Amino acid sequence: MSTTGKPIPQARSPHLKGTLLLILALLAVFLLLEGDGQRTLFLAGNGLAASSGSFVQPVLNPAQVDELHHLGKPISYKQLASLYVARMTLDEELGQLFMVQNRYPLYGADIEQTLEQFHIGGVILYQWQMLTLNQTRHDIAQMQKHATFPLLISTDEEGGTVDRLSNIYPYHPGATEIAQNGNVQFAAREGARTAHDLLSLGINVDIAPVVDVAVVNGPDQVGRTFGSTPQQVTTFAGAYLQAMQQAGEIACPKHYPGLGAAQVDAHFSLPVINSSRQEINARDLAPYRAFIQSNDPSLHPGMIMTTDLLMPSIDPVMPAELSYPLITQVLRQQLGYDGVVVTDSLFMAGIYPQWSFPQAVVLAIKAGDDMILGASGVREMTDNFAALKQALRNGTLTKQRIDESVTRILALKMQYHIMPAVPPHV
Repeated sequence: MSTTGKPIPQARSPHLKGTLLLILALLAVFLLLEGDGQRTLFLAGNGLAASSGSFVQPVLNPAQVDELHHLGKPISYKQLASLYVARMTLDEELGQLFMVQNRYPLYGADIEQTLEQFHIGGVILYQWQMLTLNQTRHDIAQMQKHATFPLLISTDEEGGTVDRLSNIYPYHPGATEIAQNGNVQFAAREGARTAHDLLSLGINVDIAPVVDVAVVNGPDQVGRTFGSTPQQVTTFAGAYLQAMQQAGEIACPKHYPGLGAAQVDAHFSLPVINSSRQEINARDLAPYRAFIQSNDPSLHPGMIMTTDLLMPSIDPVMPAELSYPLITQVLRQQLGYDGVVVTDSLFMAGIYPQWSFPQAVVLAIKAGDDMILGASGVREMTDNFAALKQALRNGTLTKQRIDESVTRILALKMQYHIMPAVPPHV
C-alpha cells in the first residue's frame, strides 16, 4: 500500500485508548485451532480485495475480548464459522451453497447483480474469461467487492489439454505428462507453480488434480490422469495437491468416486461403471482415502468434486453427485471426509435430461453435497432459491442440513485466509 502523502502525526491521538482496544481485540483472535489443521487464526487473505460484507468490522467490547482471552480451550474454524451461521439470514446461507459462473466474458451488471442479490459463495472462471493478467485481477477484485462474504474464486486448471491460464502464463503440463516424467519433485514443483499463478490472479480454488485411476482410455480422460494404479495416482497427484495447498491454494481433487473406468464422456451421457464394491473400494476410492486419512494436514483436500456417473453396486438409482449412499455414507462416514464437497456442473447430460437444475440442486444438498456448480444469472438463481425454500417447507431438506454445509464453507474460507477468522459482531 502506498503511503505517499500520508500526514505525519504531530501529537498523541485522543483516540489512543480506542485504538489499543481494537489492537487487543485483534490479538485476541489469534487463537490456536484444535483438530484438523492446528494453526493460528489469521486476519488477512491472500491480497484479495476486501468484501463489503457485514463481518468485516467486528465490534468487540472489552467484556467480549476478556471472554476470548479466557476461553477454556482453543476455538476451531468450524466453531467460529458456526457463530456466523447462527446470525445469517436464510438467503445469506442459501447463497453460500452456490459456485456460479459468469455468462459473459467480462465482469458486468449480470454477475454483479447475481452476487449482491443472492449472497453467492463462489464463482468459477474459464479460459475465455481470463484474457489478460490485469483484466482477470480487475474482474476478480470487482466480484470480491460486491460479495456479502469473500468468495471462493475457482477454475479447473489441470494443465495440458485443460490449461485455463494459457492466455496469461506459460504452459502447464497435464497430469499424464507429470507422471511420465517419473519425478515426484517435478510434480510438487508444478503444483506449487500452479498455485502461485492462480493466487497471483486472485483465484483461491483449483478444481484439480484429477485423481481418477485410469482403467480404460476413456474419451474424456486422455492426458488428464496420473496413472493406471492407485499407487501411481496417489504418489504423483498427492505431491501436486500437497504442494498446491502448502502454497495457500485450495485443491479440489476430482472426479469422485472415480471416472477411471468410464467409457463415455460424462458431459454428454451418464457413464455406468459396473465394478463391484470391492473393486471400487480398492481402486477408485484409494486416492481419496489416502489423502483424507493422511497424518499430514496439507494432504487433506480442502474440497472434493463429485460428478455424473452411476455405480450400481453402491447406488443403482442416483448419479454419484445426487447419491446419499456415495456422498454421505461412503465419502463422509466411511472415508471420514468433513470438508467441502462441490458438484460438477448440474447442467451436464448425466443430470439434466432427468432432473431440472433446481430439482438437482435439492437432490444434491440432500445427498450431502455442500456447493452447487453451474448456475448463472438472476433468473436461474431465483428458481434455485425457490426450490430450496420449498424443500425446507415440505421437509425434503432440514435447516440443520443447510447449516452444516454453510459452516463447512465458511470454515474453509477462514482456514485458507480468504475470510477473516474473527468473531462476528453482535
